[in-house]
Amino acid sequence: MFSNWLKIFLYQIRKNKLFTVLNILGLSIGIAGLVFSILYWNDEQSYNAWNPENENVFQVVNDQPRSGFLAYNVMPLGARLKEVSPEVEEYCNFYPAYSGALVEYADKKELVSKVLKSEGSFFSFFPFEFIRSNAKTALKEKNNAAISEETARKLFDDEDPIGKSIKVGETNCVVGGVYRISGKSSVEPAIVIREEFEENIKKNAENWGSHTAFLVVKLKNPANKETVEKQIHQIYVDKQATKEAKEKGISTEAYIKNYGLDIPYLEQLKTARLHSKVNNGYQEGSGNYQFLLIMLGLSVLILVLSIVNYINLATANAIKRAKEVGVRKIIGAAKRQIVGQFLFETVITTSFSILFALVIVELLLPYYNEFLSKNMILSSGQFYIQLIAVFLLTVIAAGVFPALYIANFDVLKVLKGNYSRSKRGTWLRNGMLIFQFAIASFFIIGSYIVYQQVNFMMDKDLGFNGNQVIDIPFNEAKNPADYEMIRNELLRIKGVEEVSSGNFSFGGGGYFTTVFGYKGKDIEVENMSMEFGLFDLMGIQMAEGRKLSEKFASDTINSVIINKTTAALMGEKDPIGKEFDFRDDGDKPGIRRLKVVGVVEDFNSYGPQREIPPMLFYHLKTVSESSYLSRIYVKISPENMEQTISDIEKFWSTKLDTRYPFRYDFVDKSFARTYQGYISQRNLFSLLNFVVILIALFGLFALASYSIQNRMKEIAIRKVLGAETKTLLATLSKQYVVFCIIGFVIALVPAYLLLNKWLENFAYRIDISPIPFITGLFFLMALTLAVVISKAYQATRVNVLNYLKYE
Repeated sequence: MFSNWLKIFLYQIRKNKLFTVLNILGLSIGIAGLVFSILYWNDEQSYNAWNPENENVFQVVNDQPRSGFLAYNVMPLGARLKEVSPEVEEYCNFYPAYSGALVEYADKKELVSKVLKSEGSFFSFFPFEFIRSNAKTALKEKNNAAISEETARKLFDDEDPIGKSIKVGETNCVVGGVYRISGKSSVEPAIVIREEFEENIKKNAENWGSHTAFLVVKLKNPANKETVEKQIHQIYVDKQATKEAKEKGISTEAYIKNYGLDIPYLEQLKTARLHSKVNNGYQEGSGNYQFLLIMLGLSVLILVLSIVNYINLATANAIKRAKEVGVRKIIGAAKRQIVGQFLFETVITTSFSILFALVIVELLLPYYNEFLSKNMILSSGQFYIQLIAVFLLTVIAAGVFPALYIANFDVLKVLKGNYSRSKRGTWLRNGMLIFQFAIASFFIIGSYIVYQQVNFMMDKDLGFNGNQVIDIPFNEAKNPADYEMIRNELLRIKGVEEVSSGNFSFGGGGYFTTVFGYKGKDIEVENMSMEFGLFDLMGIQMAEGRKLSEKFASDTINSVIINKTTAALMGEKDPIGKEFDFRDDGDKPGIRRLKVVGVVEDFNSYGPQREIPPMLFYHLKTVSESSYLSRIYVKISPENMEQTISDIEKFWSTKLDTRYPFRYDFVDKSFARTYQGYISQRNLFSLLNFVVILIALFGLFALASYSIQNRMKEIAIRKVLGAETKTLLATLSKQYVVFCIIGFVIALVPAYLLLNKWLENFAYRIDISPIPFITGLFFLMALTLAVVISKAYQATRVNVLNYLKYE
């Protein structure tokens, strides 16, 4: 039986090569899209799955009323929470970001980018597998360092590193353990250094507005999460609100009402990767749950479209096999055998489609990994189980209806040459075509709107000009006293036009925030310490007042500049000359009185998708906490650029920073990376748009072929009666124009709602206009008419006698 079915199937392939290719290609594209999404889903879900503590460990997130969600906390919080909450088993502070450092052992040097400074309990929360020593003793002493297996191999080869001294940056450390990262983790450091936080905790014991630590806690019972959140809230009431209220001479309740209070959240390690309220959660970053759902939803939609296309192609081809079915029924074939035969053919087609889909995925996976900044591979038992499930669902969805459709042909009718079926079947096929038009309309409209938004961001006036400006970070922060020497040496290099410095980056913003009080308002600003001349170098314009200048002695003492956003928050139409109190938590802590001497135009310090924050600019020497030099900005001539950069590197490596390799980046390119993800989304949507249109055209071609084939006698009669070709083309095309319009109308509301939801991710966004919808309808209509009219034109050129000789 199966041998006979296979022979018939192979015969049909030879006879209908085009339909077979369209079937396999359509299903392969749909399955490949779903496989890509499954790989992405599995990768994101695998974060922290290996960790036996992932349900008990929580990160503490604060919703701060002046600056939004932040993952950072005050350093004394962990110890205080452990005192007041019996639910907290353990806590750990570590710095919120990796630091890069040159690691030296004997004559070996390695530049390591993932150095984490933490309290000694780190491995209780992230219990990596230790291959030398153990988690309890690895960070037992101050400046103990635990290193990853890869780092140990680079530094020590096969030598036992335990007890050996290494230099990490400027810190001398003793290796206390070697670990292997067990799986995808929210924190994957190459080196963990134990650092004592007691000094900082004592220093900030009463300063509950300085959020500088990343805090994780381990609960005895995860179900008591809300209880612990309330306890943290009460700590902030006692330590922050009551203290600040007393200083302002108001009640605690009035302070909370007027100024707000940190609202704590505990986010479980198990789900924090995709569901964190912050986008800068752990060191390895947060996943984009919305984008993950978009990817999964679109891939499922494309697979459904592929299955609908397969059904249309299968039912269109059924006419040619109707007599085969009729003859088989006459000689005794049961209905279940007919159904079984066509399901068998679907199984074979789907199997080939999955194999071809895996080839597509394997070929495109390197580009997909680059797009998502991941390293996914086609492996794991979970993936193959999912692939089998996709296979079974595709066979059921794509095979059952065509098999039943063909098996239900009336024997006597088909043997007489009448292949028509009920109106119910016709409506079902037409409905599927309308569904295809709706999906295609959604993708065309969506692709246009995504394209508009991304181009809007790319064309937006950023408020600065980073062309020909390179950003050179110091590997170890320098003393501002060295700045003049560095600047003078750089200006001697041919091709260097301007030099300045700022302790912030264009694309990454400021390094920390501060709250200052002004006329009963608490205003949180990003601290942007800088050297003279930076605004001129970057082409940043003043709105009013003056720039900081070496001509004024006060500009290194108490003069500051604010941006227009800060001025608006202060409620001042003329802020020049206004003064406010500023808390300096540096070497000489205390309250400083600062004076506004200028207002700068707003510019984007982060990506253009984010709102411009309030900023406070001052000279490096003005506030002690900012009295360091972290990066230099150099504007260079476009002529002989490579030689200029080479000369800068030579100076930097030989006279300034001999230990570390020279690093630089062009400001405009660095800033462009802040919205590179959205450019990738635009490109992805455009690619999917092409795929969807291609599959929809397959289905349209199939149904047009089926419909016109059924009307060949009608066409022949009309031609005999004198109908012109253009009249026949209009008659045959009319219903598809109607289907196209109906599908387009169905897609209007979902397209508008979903794309509007996507645009909510952007602080600066376009308004959805009618243009994408009009363009989408015109484009879809043009493609529809091109396919249908070409097929109809072929039908009008046939010999009418072939269809009238039996009448």
